Amino acid sequence: MLEPTGPLPPEIYWRRRVFAIGALVVAFALVIWLVVMVARGGNSPGDPNATGAASSTSVKNSSSTASGGGESSKTTGSAAATATAVAAGQCPDQSLAVKVTVEQPTYRPGEQPVFGIVITNISSVACARDVGSGLQQISVYSLDGQRRLWSSTDCYPDGQPDMRTLNRGEQAAFQVTWSGSTSQPNCAGERVPVPAGAYSVVAQLGSVRSAAEPFNIA
Repeated sequence: MLEPTGPLPPEIYWRRRVFAIGALVVAFALVIWLVVMVARGGNSPGDPNATGAASSTSVKNSSSTASGGGESSKTTGSAAATATAVAAGQCPDQSLAVKVTVEQPTYRPGEQPVFGIVITNISSVACARDVGSGLQQISVYSLDGQRRLWSSTDCYPDGQPDMRTLNRGEQAAFQVTWSGSTSQPNCAGERVPVPAGAYSVVAQLGSVRSAAEPFNIA
């Protein structure tokens, strides 16, 4: 490098040269950095915009799969229909249990037996059901269950609606008093007092039927 010449001391010219060279080096390094960034185009794994676009695409693909045709779509539709039925508050028969009781094991002829009906929600969710007297059926049979002697709906088929919302395990209890006389569907034929003997009573709501409960008239 040539020895600096001029009216000023040589060290001043050397400082100027060092400063100019340093500035050129910094400028050159900045140019190289800009070229590298442009070449990469902002597609590095750490680019937040690129990550957001990938997440959005993933969500859209999932939605398309769930709403598409085929068996998956049918299953989703069935589940929605079931949820709607529960939301509508209708207890299906399989969510209920029915039990019948007799107030006392033996009645005298001419006395009126009193039967209790207990309807229990045995499902895991709350639901509602019309348990009005017109929908309950209490029937008296011979002890062997072969001959039906009386039913609560023979002469009184209609009744007031009684919509009950039952929580899980909750019960609705009712009582029915029987006159002790026979009956037939549509209240046809003559009604006569049943003779002394052993009988059984059964309660039913929808397709849910209780176990038979025995009692005596003596």
